[in-house]
Amino acid sequence: MWDPFGTLRRALWIGGGQWAGKSTVARLLAVRHGLTVYHYDFHDARAHDDRRVARRVRLGRSPEPPDPDDAWVRTTPEEMAARSLDDFAVRFEWVLDDLRALVSGRPVLAEGWGLRPDLVAPLLPEPSRMIVMVPTDAFRKRQLDVLPRARSVSHRVSDPERAQRNRVERDRLLAADAVRAARRLGMRVIEVDGSLDAEGIADLVTDHFRPHLSP
Repeated sequence: MWDPFGTLRRALWIGGGQWAGKSTVARLLAVRHGLTVYHYDFHDARAHDDRRVARRVRLGRSPEPPDPDDAWVRTTPEEMAARSLDDFAVRFEWVLDDLRALVSGRPVLAEGWGLRPDLVAPLLPEPSRMIVMVPTDAFRKRQLDVLPRARSVSHRVSDPERAQRNRVERDRLLAADAVRAARRLGMRVIEVDGSLDAEGIADLVTDHFRPHLSP
């Protein structure tokens, strides 16, 4: 694996499910320990869009995004989850390009739901460099109730309620897949149930990553 500055082999990783607080915990660790944080969602939604369009054209597809109803209403959650896993593998190569360009005197922490355990594992000298965070069903429901961006699909669709149900079930399936992969690969799983606030979860993650953090 080409890694010109050694960033990939020294990176720390937080993957898992939607609405588990990964980004919040990563920001807390950045402030506490001066880490350089790579937020998958931010980069994927913005910096990778040109690559996404180019890939669609290369595959003979329209450069325009898929029809929202096809993506969210007329597709089953199982099909959505399978499609997401395929997309994650493609997009992970773009993530690696981003990370290869990072040089930091502090540890680099990459976080995001697209950082799947099976994709990251070949890069790791040891499994302890990755943690998987997933919400329990009850905590996921709480997040969907209190987070405005989680309450509905952002696209205009013909059946918003069905689209949201599909999205929630897709997220549950992807979280379960991440847990299975992490346990098979010997990575730690943190199930977020709301009994600890973000600072408390950050404490758990800090303790786990402590051997890899600069003093």
